[in-house]
Amino acid sequence: MSGRILLTGVTGQVGGELIRALASMGEVVAPGRDELDLADAASVRERVRAVRPRWIVNPGAYTAVDKAESEPDLAYAINAEAVRALGEGAREVGAAVIHFSTDYVFDGEGTAPYRETDATGPVSVYGASKLTGELALAEAGAGYMIFRTSWVYGATGKNFLRTILKAARERDRLRVVADQYGAPTWSRDLARMTAHVMGRVEDLAGEKGLAGAMKEFQGVYHAAGSGETTWHGFAVEAIAKLHERERETKLAEVDAIVTAEYPTPAKRPVNSRLNCERLAERFGWRMMDWRDSLGEVMAEL
Repeated sequence: MSGRILLTGVTGQVGGELIRALASMGEVVAPGRDELDLADAASVRERVRAVRPRWIVNPGAYTAVDKAESEPDLAYAINAEAVRALGEGAREVGAAVIHFSTDYVFDGEGTAPYRETDATGPVSVYGASKLTGELALAEAGAGYMIFRTSWVYGATGKNFLRTILKAARERDRLRVVADQYGAPTWSRDLARMTAHVMGRVEDLAGEKGLAGAMKEFQGVYHAAGSGETTWHGFAVEAIAKLHERERETKLAEVDAIVTAEYPTPAKRPVNSRLNCERLAERFGWRMMDWRDSLGEVMAEL
């Protein structure tokens, strides 16, 4: 592949993994916040024009779910208007866009894993801003793919796993929600999947050009860890693995609670399960089972 890759959100969990995963695919241009302010759509457009990338990969987002309830303007600026600007900029320079979204675009009321064609209905500002970004990108006119994921974590950055393991060492008991269902997704698995997908598109682009290849694959895909659990189940499994490694360390017991016992400013979906069959059918990629990825991440901690 020739051409530049403009990567946003490089200080985040997924962005950090993407820098490494995409390194062999071309020149990765990964501006920091001083060079690319996602809260400023004009700055976004200027950066796209300056870089003139072949691909734009956008894991950058406003992800403070509870804080978004009191900062809706900033959440929409980053999660919606910046995405629109990236899409419009991509159309101008002939780039393709990969954008990451979330299970929070659904209301969480269903009992089966959500498919890409299921009706959306976000119940939080964060979810609504991410859905608006999806729609804005679809309207922008560039070739695009959107990957919805859930419960992202890894060995670095701020995430549930690192928080719960720290708390398990410091406290006697933890109370963790046991009635929200989903699948933890390893940031590295997401990055590897992205590189794989881009490679498949580039293979086809040799015959049809990038725009023609994107038409074959354009749309929304679900990309979350395989299997399912609850936040409580995730915590119990993680602490058990930590105990295997640190037999002498006293770790917290984990009590199961319901969502109502842990009120938060933003409502969370009860059902965050995502059906990822479309990703497997179109690209031959199956996301790792969350237990397997947890084992690999724990080995890095």
